[in-house]
Amino acid sequence: METRIERVKKQLHSSSYKLTPQREATVRVLLEHEEDHLSAEDVYLLVKEKSPEIGLATVYRTLELLTELKIVDKINFGDGVSRYDLRTEGADHFHHHLVCIECGTVDEIQKDLLEDVEDVVEKEWNFKIKDHRLTFHGVCHRCQQKQLQESK
Repeated sequence: METRIERVKKQLHSSSYKLTPQREATVRVLLEHEEDHLSAEDVYLLVKEKSPEIGLATVYRTLELLTELKIVDKINFGDGVSRYDLRTEGADHFHHHLVCIECGTVDEIQKDLLEDVEDVVEKEWNFKIKDHRLTFHGVCHRCQQKQLQESK
């Protein structure tokens, strides 16, 4: 974790920002809960446990700055809530998500599934793609298994 914090610090410095204690607390929470797709309020509540002096507005500003600098991705799964996801280091693109419409679980796909589609779009529409996002909505394997067991 310390190595990742140090790299975030360098990213901030290269854009003329500092890793303040408030920003560091926010980044630590995101690192500790990397799989959870936290909302700003979730991040705030977790940061507040460690640093009670930090306010909600500070967490919002930090998340927006981290999004601007492409350290964090801001995502929405169609429920009206923005969630924050640390960008995978060295990744050319945002990773993809599987959202279960039954239980709400969000699983990640790290593999880039759209390379061929990007090539077609760039060539046929003369459009330079910088990033893409793909979210599948359906029923996860856990809910499918549960439904199968309940139907027996």
